[in-house]
Amino acid sequence: MSSISSSDATVGASPVAAAAGLVSSDPLALVREDLRGFAGYRSARTDKVEGSVWLNANESAWANEADTGCAARRYPQPQPAALRQALADLYGCATGQLLVGRGSDEPIDLLIRALCRPGGDAIVVTPPTFGMYAVCARLHGTPVVDVPLVDTAEGFTCDFRAAERAARETGARIVFLCSPGNPSGTALPSTEIAALARALDGRALVVVDEAYQEYAGTPSAVTLLEAHRNVAVLRTLSKAHALAAARIGAVIADPALIEVLQRCQAPYPLPQPSVELACRALAPQARAETARRIDITRAERDRLAGLLARAPGVRCVYPSSANFLLIRFNDPRAAYARLLAAGIVARDMRQAPGLGDALRISLGTPVQNDAVLATLAGLEAAA
Repeated sequence: MSSISSSDATVGASPVAAAAGLVSSDPLALVREDLRGFAGYRSARTDKVEGSVWLNANESAWANEADTGCAARRYPQPQPAALRQALADLYGCATGQLLVGRGSDEPIDLLIRALCRPGGDAIVVTPPTFGMYAVCARLHGTPVVDVPLVDTAEGFTCDFRAAERAARETGARIVFLCSPGNPSGTALPSTEIAALARALDGRALVVVDEAYQEYAGTPSAVTLLEAHRNVAVLRTLSKAHALAAARIGAVIADPALIEVLQRCQAPYPLPQPSVELACRALAPQARAETARRIDITRAERDRLAGLLARAPGVRCVYPSSANFLLIRFNDPRAAYARLLAAGIVARDMRQAPGLGDALRISLGTPVQNDAVLATLAGLEAAA
């Protein structure tokens, strides 16, 4: 665990964290040195000015004939205040801790670009996991260090000690954790995440991807940010909030790091129609309906898992805290083909590390889930 001298112990620390003895280092120390003073691009919407005749962005003076609302000719706000506030309320953070981006993919890319020198600093990932961590890193010229999840009788678990060792030994700047995991479905203990953050304080940022957090019913890692400035959390409206096509996600982190990430972001990341749709989707009535559907999905998850575990040809159904099930089959090729013949498209996981016999099946409506059960009931029990 990295040490903090008494003279530095209160620098940048919150009063609550300091009182609890959980003081962590300034995350700006993890940012690439050449980007710490980087101003980024100043767009026509960067400056907060008021006016009635806007002639500062080289926009068309007329709306497109197809634009009946006459709004699309203007560039959108880079970080719309109403959306940021709605997301901050949803996730239990301050607006200054949150940056909105295009799904979770853009924040992943921004974090790697801001913290990792091309060809130098590494990232740590825990396969099988979401592939975009490694894709973004490799496109950036950043080494990827694998610390595989451990397959146990209770499901996949993360070897946090191994992740810490790997980060220390390779000088990794970021450790990506997916909780609940994709495709594992495993929700990681917040106590272990906090311990990892303490151990890597001043060395690496611990990023917790919570794309499926709404389905987990466990505390969000956002609750760790007060005491651990080297924790960042990824969230998205693509899953539980049913806005995958709108591409709205967020990274929640220390305000100083958020400012750096915004300077690294493209000028106009959020299309105005997506922003307006997201704001409507986060209104009280819509959120209440989302919560109701999450409850249905959780119930269906338990029902489907129990019935599939007894189905012929099914070797293992992993415990899941997400909106999908990871399933091992005696003959995964036959299972995938049978589902496809019935018009049901599952995710073939056979190319993922350690999952050569597995499929991932998202939870649908009760009727759709019944169709999955009926289709797989015809599988042969023997391999």
